[in-house]
Amino acid sequence: MTVPEPGTTAVPPPGCPAHVAGGVPPAAAHGGTLPGGLPVGVPLTPLHGSAVADDPHGLYARLRAQYGPVAPIELEPGVESWLVLGYPELLELTRNEALFSKDSRRWRVPAEGRLAADSRLQPMTSWRPTLLNLDGAEHQRLRAAVADTLARVDHRQLRETTEAAADALIDSWGPDGTADLVAQYARRLPLLVFTQLLGLPDEAGAHLIRLISHIADSGPESVRANQEFQTLLVDLVRQRRTTPGADLTSWLLAHPAALTDEEAVHHLVVLMIAGNETTICWTGNTLRLLLTDRRFRATLTGGRLTVADALEEVLWRDPPTQNFPGRWATSDTVLGGQFIARGDMLVLGLAAANADPAAQGPGAHGHASMGHASIGGNRAHLAWGAGKHVCPAQHPARIIVETAVETLLHRLPDLQLAVPPHELAWRPSPWSRALISLPVLYSAFTPPRPPAPERPSAWTPPHMSQTPQTPGAAPGTASRTASGTASGTVPGTVSATEDPGPSSSTPSDATSTARTPGSAEPARRSWWNSLAGWWSGR
Repeated sequence: MTVPEPGTTAVPPPGCPAHVAGGVPPAAAHGGTLPGGLPVGVPLTPLHGSAVADDPHGLYARLRAQYGPVAPIELEPGVESWLVLGYPELLELTRNEALFSKDSRRWRVPAEGRLAADSRLQPMTSWRPTLLNLDGAEHQRLRAAVADTLARVDHRQLRETTEAAADALIDSWGPDGTADLVAQYARRLPLLVFTQLLGLPDEAGAHLIRLISHIADSGPESVRANQEFQTLLVDLVRQRRTTPGADLTSWLLAHPAALTDEEAVHHLVVLMIAGNETTICWTGNTLRLLLTDRRFRATLTGGRLTVADALEEVLWRDPPTQNFPGRWATSDTVLGGQFIARGDMLVLGLAAANADPAAQGPGAHGHASMGHASIGGNRAHLAWGAGKHVCPAQHPARIIVETAVETLLHRLPDLQLAVPPHELAWRPSPWSRALISLPVLYSAFTPPRPPAPERPSAWTPPHMSQTPQTPGAAPGTASRTASGTASGTVPGTVSATEDPGPSSSTPSDATSTARTPGSAEPARRSWWNSLAGWWSGR
């Protein structure tokens, strides 16, 4: 990358579409005159609406062909940015903190009064006192607080809690053999777990789903949803200051980094939106892969691949966060052959960088696929970001998603897509890669796995300990066993994290029984079943 010498003016590369002779920019195609290094006089490719939802891979390929590894885009009418498509360029962007800051207060657009107060971009780009928006020592202080807090979560207990919640959701479905795996499963399951992790009231779950969706989509309701979401978390922090519990909120407040109430609230926003939204999308995209890619499903059920392999494939093909804002240039520079002016915003094109031929190796064709090095454990994808700001919550997220997928395949082994694959629609979000719905059909199910023997745990989710237990059983809670598998079960499926707990995956058809009305209803309703029933309107 070429960097101007100190005290000199950056000279744009010859033929750069972002500049014109004489330094006098003509009117931009969308009606304004854009100062600095961003393109003027040519239409900007929108990174919003149907353009990014319908065919993002095609969009990124066209941008790469036209502009190279760094392309000019439009985030909303009148708001320009750069999309970093190249794998090496994205690594440079995330590792060079001196040139590319996480501090959004450097952004030229709001400084020039060109970002409306009600802009849909506000919730995702506004500066907050969090690890996402700071550099240097202050970032390290806050990151340590978040990472240490997440490290206190018992991975085995998290797996068991997630499986219990998943079983309860499946049990709450009607006997007609139909379900929407996004609305009734992927979107509800993480909130059942996250509300427990953070110590939020149980009844807050459904409302949180709506608020987080509005924020992540940068939709018309995003600003109102962001304000309401923060109000809810302010109340939670105040409660935990006076009455701490065994939850992430209390642990975060007790950390030696000594977060203020404001810092704590903003970091809970980060955990809930980034962690929850990522988990929802990752679960939905993995289930879509298994239902639409016959080769992958056949390889999985044949025992040659595991659910963990499917998760990695999705992180290469359709990562849950396809683009992420952002970095802001601290001075004039050049990246990927494009002149970047001070104050310009750069968007991390995570999905596009994964598809960069530079990341694919010899013989690759566009993006990761069956046979790519991702199958077999290669995690060189950029789905979690890179550099000092790499996601600190990837291990808990992996446990939740892997458990969600394995439990569903165990309970509904004959799961089938209810519509042609081309009819599946995606949310029009510039940031998340998320299905609107995933309708399925099934005719058989297996009962939940038998509970494992009780054991001491370093972490117990709030409320779970309040559920009455009978000797040798945990109503509504099923944990994994290390027992052998029947014919058709995927052997050797294990967690992709350091969690040593045994795991299982797709069951055999031989263990299935025809579903009859009421067959999924347990004899004794647990706390999880009651909550799932309330959530389903029963």
